[in-house]
Amino acid sequence: MEQRIKTQLLSHLMEFLTDNRRALFEKNIENRTKHITVVLEDIYQPHNASAVLRSCDLTGIQDVHIIENKNTYNPNPEVAMGAYKWVSMIKYNAEENNTLVAYQKLREQGYTIVATTPHQDDFSLDTMPLDNKMAIVLGTELNGLTDVAISNADTYLRIPMYGFTESYNISVSAALILYHLSDKLRKSDINWRLSEEEKTDILLEWTKNTIKKSDLMEKEFLKMLK
Repeated sequence: MEQRIKTQLLSHLMEFLTDNRRALFEKNIENRTKHITVVLEDIYQPHNASAVLRSCDLTGIQDVHIIENKNTYNPNPEVAMGAYKWVSMIKYNAEENNTLVAYQKLREQGYTIVATTPHQDDFSLDTMPLDNKMAIVLGTELNGLTDVAISNADTYLRIPMYGFTESYNISVSAALILYHLSDKLRKSDINWRLSEEEKTDILLEWTKNTIKKSDLMEKEFLKMLK
């Protein structure tokens, strides 16, 4: 669909939102970013899957890339608190091993692949450079990231730990990383904001997810334009 038509469709559908919902959309879109994105490799526990979505939404991270090799990603709606309506989920599940497919797609979009692991020591949260777009890769609760995910990453991120346990669980790791890095990003001079086209696309997605029978309304509107 042409961007011009998307803009017209958005204006039409937003007329069916309440003033409060429209104002909330317009406020939150200004704090959304694709400069940082999250990649989840084979996450399967519903509670953790849902908690990560909430952390993405609350820190303004728009895109979540989901690699499904052995496990299907099934967030728990009660834990996610509707976050799946506000973040964009991109799934990779067409191949036997989808990790490298996801990495390739992300690199084509200009992302640096950042694997999170306690066993590598490239960067901490404080030293992690933010100049380039980054894809933060998180693994399963039990085993962490696969060897393929780790060995093919561009760099590594470690959360400092001072206790006996080997690692934080994934939902806590995601919350710590995203809060720290998104806050640091917003305080920087880096251009982290969405483009106008990206804003339109996301606002359209949010609006469709809010209005009942939005697909029928969209069809009717597009017929009127012909």
